[in-house]
Amino acid sequence: MTIVPYTLFLSVPSTGAATDVAQVRTWWDTVMDGGPVGFIIISLSIVALALCIIHFIQIRRSSLLPAQQLEEIDKRLLAGDVAGATTYCLDPVNDSFLTRVMAAGLARYQASAFGVFEIKNTIEEAGQDQAARLYRSTDGLGVIGTISPLLGLLGTVVGMVGAFESMSLSGGSNYEQLASNISMALVTTLMGLSLAIPCVALFTWFRNRIDTLASEAGRQVERLVTHLESGAMAGANLANGQGGKKS
Repeated sequence: MTIVPYTLFLSVPSTGAATDVAQVRTWWDTVMDGGPVGFIIISLSIVALALCIIHFIQIRRSSLLPAQQLEEIDKRLLAGDVAGATTYCLDPVNDSFLTRVMAAGLARYQASAFGVFEIKNTIEEAGQDQAARLYRSTDGLGVIGTISPLLGLLGTVVGMVGAFESMSLSGGSNYEQLASNISMALVTTLMGLSLAIPCVALFTWFRNRIDTLASEAGRQVERLVTHLESGAMAGANLANGQGGKKS
C-alpha cells in the first residue's frame, strides 16, 4: 500500500486558488481600461447625477405650485386685494412658477384700463416663458444622454486602432493580445451606454413632468383669474346701477 504525502493534497488547491486570485479584476481595473475617454464619461456621469438631483428638487408640485401660495393668493383676490396679491407675488421669498406667472398678469391688470381683458393673454405668455425655462434647464441632461454613446464609440475606435497596430507589430500571431485589446476597447462603449440609457429616460420623464405641472398650473391660474373677472363684472354692474339712479 502506497501512502501519499499529505502535503501533495495541499499543493493542488493552493495553485488553483492563486490562479483564480490572479484572474480577479475589480471595477477600477475596468475603468482604467477605458483610458482618457472613460474618465471623460465618468466625469459626465457625475454631472448628470448632480443635474438629476437638482431637477428632482425643482420639478415637483410643492416647488412650482406651493399649496400655501395658492391659498394666500386666492384669499387676497377673493377679498379684492389685487395690490396685496401683486406684492405677495413679487416678494422674492415667495418666488415660484405660480407667483412669476401671477405677478405678470396682475401687473398688467393694474397697469391697463383694459387689464381684465388682457390678463389672460399676459398670463398665457408668462406661463409659456416659465415652462420654456424649465425645458431649457433639462437640456444639459439631454445633451449628456446624446453624446455619451458617441464618446463610447470614440473610445472603442481608438482602442481598435491600437489593437490592430499591436497585431501588425506582432505579425498577426498574437491572437490573445488582440482579443484582450478589443475587449478593453469595448469598455468605453459599455460605459457610454450605461450613462446614456438612464439619462435619456430621465430627460423624457422630466419633460413629461413639466408638461403635467404646467397644465395644472394653467388650471389653477385660470381659477384665480375668475375672481378678477367676477370682481370687474360686479363693479361694472354697481356703476350701471348708480348711473341709472342718477338719471
